[in-house]
Amino acid sequence: MTERIRDFLHDRRRAGLDDGPVLVVDLEVVRENYEKFARALPDTRVFYAVKANPEPKLLKLLAELGSCFDTASVAEIRMALEAGATPERVSFGNTIKKERDIARALELGVRLFAVDCEAEVEKIARAKALTATDAVRVFCRILCDGAGAEWPLSRKFGCMPEMAVEVLEHAHRVGLEAYGVSFHVGSQQPNTEAWDGALASSSRIFGELAERGIHLSMVNLGGGFPTKYLKDVPAVEAYGDSIFRALSKHFGNRLPETIIEPGRGMVGNAGIIESEVVLVSQKSHAEEEVRWVYLDIGKFGGLAETMDESIRYDIRTERDAERRIPCVLAGPTCDSADVMYEKTPYWLPVSLAIGDRVLIEGTGAYTATYSSVAFNGLPPLATHVI
Repeated sequence: MTERIRDFLHDRRRAGLDDGPVLVVDLEVVRENYEKFARALPDTRVFYAVKANPEPKLLKLLAELGSCFDTASVAEIRMALEAGATPERVSFGNTIKKERDIARALELGVRLFAVDCEAEVEKIARAKALTATDAVRVFCRILCDGAGAEWPLSRKFGCMPEMAVEVLEHAHRVGLEAYGVSFHVGSQQPNTEAWDGALASSSRIFGELAERGIHLSMVNLGGGFPTKYLKDVPAVEAYGDSIFRALSKHFGNRLPETIIEPGRGMVGNAGIIESEVVLVSQKSHAEEEVRWVYLDIGKFGGLAETMDESIRYDIRTERDAERRIPCVLAGPTCDSADVMYEKTPYWLPVSLAIGDRVLIEGTGAYTATYSSVAFNGLPPLATHVI
């Protein structure tokens, strides 16, 4: 926890405003993270993944620092533009887009789009014709196994590398600029070498299309850069070194343009959620050493990434110096799925009691945006950017 967050929470309690869970994001940490990415990959443009945390003050800071933005909807495009980004600094990175949304993005000035099939290419071509837009660029996302990632991505996005050649050639034929290739090595990827295989595939796609007279320009290296939860993670510099080596290995002296799409790695460690213990109970006398701790936040309040216990947050209390026992951690809603950690319980202080404050660290990304609007009548996760 930074001193700035600590002071903010202290002042909030003194003012009697601690009436529910709250996420606090420290912009100074975001600034430091951006500068680390910029130094680690100096020839690579940063496209912040807006979906990770779209708070206006956060987006404004990143725009001022020179960041570009990876967006997944027209609403996110507008957020980036309102934060100060120009349209050429915005990518419509979702491979699943309504045709009218593509047209609206073109009207807003966006010219860079992700695809992973010919049908998506055709939607962009029709929207381009409808809006009389020139020079629209597309990049094709390829499948990547994401081995080793704490949150591996499914086959929902991307196509096989050999199909990407056909998709990009089709884009060229219908009047779009076949601009490049993208992939994602899996969220929270601790393996700094994970980009090597995908870059090898990307190089082959570049080569095959060059033989057909189509010259690609860009590789989108995606996200996957981790933030620290319970385990230490490699420094950003280690990822930068490994990626540069892989680029040189597979592309030689003719390096492509590159972009990255950090989300979690940009804002995850900048945020902390303060929560309250609502109930501490046991399920039977036979399980006296396993207690259930219910917080006023759970899967539906912003901690959706605890699903299958994939993301394990660092949890702290004011009683951490005392003896600890295993505890199942659950949320407050009337839904049996709202249990965060049961397969591998957390060791929490035996003295933890109703009304105690619990700090959930590393929660700057994918918490407020996953928070439900009003499930069980509970409000969305309150967010403060300082």
